[in-house]
Amino acid sequence: MSEQSGQEHRATTAPGHGRDSTKQAGQGDVYTHGHHESVLRSHASRTAENSAGYLIPHLTHGLSVLDVGSGPGTITADFARLVAPGQVLGLDRAPEVVAAATDMAADQHLPNLSFDTGDIYSLDFPDDSFDVVHAHQVLQHLTDPVAALKEMRRVAKPGGIVAVRDADYHGMFWYPQPPGLDQWMELYQKVARHNQAEPDAGRRLPHWAQAAGFTDVAPSSANWLYATKEERAWWAGVWADRVSGSALAEQAVAYGFADAAELKRISAAWRAWGESGDGWFLVPNGEIIARA
Repeated sequence: MSEQSGQEHRATTAPGHGRDSTKQAGQGDVYTHGHHESVLRSHASRTAENSAGYLIPHLTHGLSVLDVGSGPGTITADFARLVAPGQVLGLDRAPEVVAAATDMAADQHLPNLSFDTGDIYSLDFPDDSFDVVHAHQVLQHLTDPVAALKEMRRVAKPGGIVAVRDADYHGMFWYPQPPGLDQWMELYQKVARHNQAEPDAGRRLPHWAQAAGFTDVAPSSANWLYATKEERAWWAGVWADRVSGSALAEQAVAYGFADAAELKRISAAWRAWGESGDGWFLVPNGEIIARA
């Protein structure tokens, strides 16, 4: 899942340059997925091509890019290649994820790419710092996505781009339709909404952008489709493991929404779906290009 050359950046455990720095990193926000291996396995499969195609035509050599919520940094690394020698910075609130992404950047010999910890509600940069500010699958997990968009807009240069992409869970559909996957959707919605997040974020992006003060917003959408034997096996494995062992599972039990036996049944339903010879799973994503 970027600052001017020579410009310093620091972790935002204290308020930064944001106009409203009263909200500290992580305050009130619970990450429904957590950083279980199954989650990182999914995130590490993302590239600019399969997850930010709508933004690629706007990326040219020399631009500065801030990628907020960059995770393992695979999309961010692609950005670094596309805008080189422009500087690219990935921010994530989990230090262990930042450390792994930093190692990845070194292994791939990308001198214009760096990673740091940071807070989307209080970005530690002056106004008008970046040509492009990007967030992929981030707003859906926030208690205040409009505040995050306002902060992303603040650090974008005049005329610069704020690019956001989020999935829409209630827009997902699949075949065959085992009851266990319906139970999965119901459980995921309950856990995410208990965390005061919005799992159906994709359809809300233009609304949130307008509420954040953007007047130039170009919406689009794109799908992830899992329909080949290999794709079904991978997608089913990711979710079967998330349901049984990730932060989602821990939260579902802690909130009283499921017990271990129910999670085991849902996990098994995912694996059974993955073994179907005619399975289809579509994930719709909302996207916006908003001009600062």
